[in-house]
Amino acid sequence: MSGQLHADTVRTLREWAAPDDEEELLRRDYLDHLEARPEGVWRSCRPAHITASALVVDVERGRVLLTLHPKVGLWLQLGGHCEPEDDTLAGAALREAVEESGIASGLTPYPVGAPAPVKLDRHAVRCAGKDQPENTHLDVQYLVLAPPDAVERISEESLELRWFGYDELPELTDRSVRVLVARARKLLG
Repeated sequence: MSGQLHADTVRTLREWAAPDDEEELLRRDYLDHLEARPEGVWRSCRPAHITASALVVDVERGRVLLTLHPKVGLWLQLGGHCEPEDDTLAGAALREAVEESGIASGLTPYPVGAPAPVKLDRHAVRCAGKDQPENTHLDVQYLVLAPPDAVERISEESLELRWFGYDELPELTDRSVRVLVARARKLLG
């Protein structure tokens, strides 16, 4: 497996300015993880690995696309594990957004031309199955802009896929998603 994704992830996190002390601590922890583990971007890395996610935003209509995650039972942004074909972390987030949204064309990473993370979130999951020990996702979250005519199509990775207004998030969302949506709204005006 190529070290290109690892190098891009390190560069991305080094250049990213965390918005608060909590995420600055996460940023440093992510970098320590990557320094200690050349395989730290891959799903097979235990006890933690980097993941990439994207909040798909329809700016014109003031709404976000969320998935009802089958394992977690919450409405979340789209995203998941990095794959060997991913050269960049932003590219991994975009790939996940395309796969999970079914929006085949027109999704654009934000900021256009120089995508950068919006938020970091660390959470424990059982990504290898119920009989396996918990693992930790070191999630790097991006924004992806949807074209005005975007039509979503549910994938097998979701129980449901739905657009929600910024102020109409479902009850089954966690604090992390709410903070991500608030940041997106602020950044995008």
